[in-house]
Amino acid sequence: MKRALGVTAAAVYLFLHVPLLVLTVFSFNESPLTAWKGFSFRWYAAVFSDHRMIEATVNSLIIAIVSTAAATAIGTLAAYGMWKRKAPILEGSLYMSLVTPEIVTGVSLLAFFQWMFHYLHIHLGMHTVILAHIGFSIAYVLIVVAARLRTMDATLEEAALDLGATHFEAFWRVTLPNLTPGIVAAALLAFTISFDDYVITSLVAGVDSETLPMVIYGMARKGVNPTVNAISAIIVVAIGGLIVVAEKLQE
Repeated sequence: MKRALGVTAAAVYLFLHVPLLVLTVFSFNESPLTAWKGFSFRWYAAVFSDHRMIEATVNSLIIAIVSTAAATAIGTLAAYGMWKRKAPILEGSLYMSLVTPEIVTGVSLLAFFQWMFHYLHIHLGMHTVILAHIGFSIAYVLIVVAARLRTMDATLEEAALDLGATHFEAFWRVTLPNLTPGIVAAALLAFTISFDDYVITSLVAGVDSETLPMVIYGMARKGVNPTVNAISAIIVVAIGGLIVVAEKLQE
């Protein structure tokens, strides 16, 4: 039984990761075709010389950093509030937002922005993408921080209050330091999800807010492009590193 489980797990991991390995290998291929012609860094050089891709990467980083900072702050406070006082309806709505298909979320956000901006005379742009990313990132932050709070002893805050601390001082000096690993892990997860999002972003982005996933998707639709292999390999390594760090912080 143990051997069968090990073989099954290995097969699943191979199925998931062999395509990424193949993509990474061919990102170093000299030929623009799928036939191997020799080792080369030409496609990585093409990535860093593509002004459109660089601009899209900067946009993605700005959106991810701003939305991560806002979502982490809001999600942490929300998790703390739900830890202090149970709210079954809010918890249910939280999980509902996680299982809602991205296309539904994107269309609903687009309709909301169009309705709201009709009266404010504001167009779609970076601000709408950031707001959308904050919206769907809060749930992920809240879940990670809430999991950390469940492992924390609630009597620590009570002891601080008994010793004369205010509620804010008890939170700032006792609870927050204990939550720091979970908060950092949640921020890394939110950053990863924001940087990688395509469906929702493509629906709420303006003409001046093209992100890296949007550029990659547009290039991939035109056919095999080795530059896509190179930038995808960079993203896989960078995002994979962030996920590993986030998992280590939660241990």
